[in-house]
Amino acid sequence: MKIALDPYMLRSTPLLELPGVVADLGYEFIELSPREDFTPFFLHPRVDDAGVKAFKKALDGAGVKVAAHLPLYRWSGPDEDERQAAVRYWKRAIQITVDLDCHVMNSEFNGRPEAASLSEGQFWKSMEELLPVFEREGMELRLEPHPDDFVEDGLVAVDMVRGINSPLVSFLYCAPHTFHMGGNMVEIMEYAGDLMTQLHVADSFDHTGSSGLRYITNPPGNAVRVHQHLDIGQGEVKWDLFFETLNKLGFADRENNIMTACVFAWEERARESSRFMRETIDSYVGAW
Repeated sequence: MKIALDPYMLRSTPLLELPGVVADLGYEFIELSPREDFTPFFLHPRVDDAGVKAFKKALDGAGVKVAAHLPLYRWSGPDEDERQAAVRYWKRAIQITVDLDCHVMNSEFNGRPEAASLSEGQFWKSMEELLPVFEREGMELRLEPHPDDFVEDGLVAVDMVRGINSPLVSFLYCAPHTFHMGGNMVEIMEYAGDLMTQLHVADSFDHTGSSGLRYITNPPGNAVRVHQHLDIGQGEVKWDLFFETLNKLGFADRENNIMTACVFAWEERARESSRFMRETIDSYVGAW
């Protein structure tokens, strides 16, 4: 198993300095999430081939590898022009990932919950175009359900992945989304089994607690989704049970599996948080 850092809180760090910073924080692997100067949210990649080569050289010099590349595009959105643009963005992002000597990408379904059936149709249309590209490049794709997406439930997401019916496509369990996926963490993990190949590790509060009044939003009944990406121990994810379940499933024994520290809440102490997450993950993995 690889332990990676999502360096989103460090996105103001110049790109070519980022690998050295990540190494200093105790990580050998990066999960490369959106950056304005590389692959920004929902837009075409901004980096050219020379920039990719320079970043790869910086990675090699720091002894850091990209374990996974995380682009976010509206490839399941109800707008067809936007969907077609997202497919084009995906194709460029896949090439960038190959050039970084990485063969794992992860993302979200990225549709709209109020247009779930339309979004699913758009998703399958995009998969028909993109799956041959993933197959040609030997690129793995790992998908996660996300709050405010057309797939939010963890069990449904596993079935969606199974429905793609490709050995290259698998399931990502995001711990801070636990309470939006149904709150049934162990059931989802066990249902996914070997199909669960990647984890996002951060803590979150259970928004359904206190009779649904832990978070009060106005007007009542609005469709807002609330969660956090906190340091382990700052929320309500049951971490002993989380790692105990991983142990039962043999998650850490599979070389190509990835566990990513993805805390976003503490930019003012990003380095301290990243070090804490590495030390805490190592402690749990060692204990189990």
